[in-house]
Amino acid sequence: MVATTQQTISPKRFHDDPTDLEAAYFRWIQPGSSTSAITDRAEQIFRQHLGLAATRAPGSATTRVYRPDDSAGLGAAIQIVNDDMPLLVDSVTAALRRLGATITEVVHPVFDVSRDAEGRVLAIAPRDGEAEPAGEADGQTLRESWIHVQLGAGLSDELVDRIERALPPLLADLRQVADDTPTMVEVLTTVAGQLDQAAQWAGDAEIPQTASLLRWLSDGHFTPLGYGYYHFRRSAPSANADFEPWQLPGTGLGVLAGGAAADISVPVVGAKRTVLRMANGSVDSLLPGSRDLYFISVADYGATDPSGRAAWGDTVAMVKGEHVFVGTFTVAGLHENILDIPVISRRVLQVIDWAGFDLNSFSGQAMLEMLQSFPRVELFSTDARMLFETVSAVMNLGLRRQVRLFLRRDSRSDTIYCLVYMPRDRYSTEVRLRMGDILRAQFDAEQIAYSARATESELAVVYFTVHRKPGAEPGDISEDNRERIQELLLATTWTWSDRLVAEAAGASDVPQALVGDYAAAFPASYQQEHEPARALTDLRRLERLADGEIDTNLYPHGESPSADWRFTLYVAGEGVSLSRVLPVLHSLGVEVVDERPYRITVPDRPDRWIYDFGLRVTAAPLRDALDSEPPAQLGQSVDVASLPETSVRRRFPDAVTAMWFGRAEVDGLNELVLRAGLHWRQVALLRAYAKYLQQAGFAYTFGNITRVLLTHPATARSCTELFAAYFDPDGVGDQTADRAAEIAERVQAEIDAVVSLDTDRILRALFGLIEATLRTNYYRRDEAGNPLDYLSVKLNPHAIAELPKPRPQFEIFVYSPRVEGVHLRFGSVARGGLRWSDRLEDFRTEILGLVKAQAVKNA
Repeated sequence: MVATTQQTISPKRFHDDPTDLEAAYFRWIQPGSSTSAITDRAEQIFRQHLGLAATRAPGSATTRVYRPDDSAGLGAAIQIVNDDMPLLVDSVTAALRRLGATITEVVHPVFDVSRDAEGRVLAIAPRDGEAEPAGEADGQTLRESWIHVQLGAGLSDELVDRIERALPPLLADLRQVADDTPTMVEVLTTVAGQLDQAAQWAGDAEIPQTASLLRWLSDGHFTPLGYGYYHFRRSAPSANADFEPWQLPGTGLGVLAGGAAADISVPVVGAKRTVLRMANGSVDSLLPGSRDLYFISVADYGATDPSGRAAWGDTVAMVKGEHVFVGTFTVAGLHENILDIPVISRRVLQVIDWAGFDLNSFSGQAMLEMLQSFPRVELFSTDARMLFETVSAVMNLGLRRQVRLFLRRDSRSDTIYCLVYMPRDRYSTEVRLRMGDILRAQFDAEQIAYSARATESELAVVYFTVHRKPGAEPGDISEDNRERIQELLLATTWTWSDRLVAEAAGASDVPQALVGDYAAAFPASYQQEHEPARALTDLRRLERLADGEIDTNLYPHGESPSADWRFTLYVAGEGVSLSRVLPVLHSLGVEVVDERPYRITVPDRPDRWIYDFGLRVTAAPLRDALDSEPPAQLGQSVDVASLPETSVRRRFPDAVTAMWFGRAEVDGLNELVLRAGLHWRQVALLRAYAKYLQQAGFAYTFGNITRVLLTHPATARSCTELFAAYFDPDGVGDQTADRAAEIAERVQAEIDAVVSLDTDRILRALFGLIEATLRTNYYRRDEAGNPLDYLSVKLNPHAIAELPKPRPQFEIFVYSPRVEGVHLRFGSVARGGLRWSDRLEDFRTEILGLVKAQAVKNA
């Protein structure tokens, strides 16, 4: 935001004291609020400006443009010393922005400056608004505006040259306007007087209304920038040729003067016309893109003569010429009660009457309030009939929660004016920006100006002025296109909750009432980070959960590499802590980089939680595993339940769920889910064999076994494949036996290729356990079709080299995360019972001692 200075109170005069004068110069720059570009160079800025103002010829402007590398030390900046006049700062800053410069700060104090006949400074004092400046003994004191504009860094020499060329004609136009303003105000009242005379002979009721309007404009409600008197002439010697404007020499004032540099296309209406016409416009060389610039065209009926009454008849059809005023409405004019504005008040009362309302009735006051918020530019440009149709279409719009768009095109410049009504609670800066982007794209705009108004009424109104690119095709304002763009604008006003309800409209499996409850329950942080389509999917997941249950989802993070993923945990009931979740995720070999928790509270229902974790996979083997995932299985819209069990998006969440409910242990072996592409039950199988090796007195710890398996994931996977080839009941016959032999040979070859002796012993021990396995319950299912929550394997102890002697004839090892056990038999028939052991690391040794004692006893 650009900070500007403007004298608004009477300052203490600091006559000829440089220190105090500098303080007055920076009076409206608050400490700490301005950029360092000003605060770090305050003394240089003031001294340079003081030097620039040392000499100035009367009636001229002194300017200097500082380049970024200028020796003055100001950086990129502009300084101006000029007579104080209206629109000076606005015009300069608007022109700079139009040229492409970035403005970071504006300082513009007003001083009373006394100069001698050669323009040299005699005295300087801050402007005191309570009194006119007093003349010095040898000079005249005038009110001067000193403007310093600090520009952003990075100005090119070409842009600086363009700025230097643009400033002199701009300031000359402003001086022309300032010099001619009293005359233009006088012309307004003179034309009003001529209309009063014409009203005596003509039967047009609009003529006296127009005269009153001109007097209202001249009474501080309108800032005239230019005036010209125009005649009509055909553009070609043909009866069907269009009229073109022809300004009567010597009648131009302000920006319409003959020597003015402003490029203006005057909207002359023609010989057959009503007395008053108003239109938007722009004087780009003076006020680039100004949305408030207005043309007022008044018919000239010539000299009034009683003898001319018969020729005029009851109405005026043919006119002699046209008075054209161009200017802007003042703040007082923009906020005046519309019932106090001539011409406009008549239109407003006509609209309310056509609606069948009494002005003092509830509906009449509601319509009046709506008209009060109507953009003044459109209020002056729209006739009563179109105004009635517009207001009728907008009434009760807030109750229907809709958006209404009205379009109007300037036939001269192809500028398009867009009037947008919407419910007040739907208006925000974000909505307005999105609407501006839509209009910019739809109408090929070069720039867009806007004004917005939101009062206590149900509606907010935004008025966009779309300045189109030069050479663009004519803007399409047809009804079909208007309705299409209106739908686009409506979508921008939808809240996140509205979009969620709309997303769920076609979903038969989700009740609308439930969607409404969830729309209010999703926290604001969730709404900012996730689209309604994602919320609908999450809603379905949450609704499937009973208290205490969870659901999970793994998905890639946008278009980023496979090393960046996100994992979502859905929990019904009480929330969970990070200390419970992080070990589970870390055991799978991923790094948790962030967590986004969302609490979902729906009335009369247990709380639900969504924990969204950012995951990073740093180990190369894990990244390779994720890279191998088929692209068709990576989209967020893919139904995870339909993916094969080999998909990482099923294996990873399944493993988390198993660990969450205690069906799998939380340890380093779980990395094999990603490293080796194993299901968590296959990892549990390898874990059971590793646990058995510990009970057999194996020389290597469980940590060593884990390290070896993670280092050789292919061999770990081959071991699980060998186990399946031996025991999977779906595979029978000679073909399966051949496949088992082939896998066994491959595992043997992989072990033989190992260099490390420790690694060789560990892998060979696991391979030997699989070869020594006789039976297993791994493939059994319960009545519900789910795998059993424990694993048992029947082993041939004589085939296991790692077992100490004596070796039983048969041995059964039972494993689950909750309990482990062994059953030893030295014969075909055994007798004995259960025993609980507290020796977790070597309970088999205790059981072996007991069974040996039993064997001796039996003997």
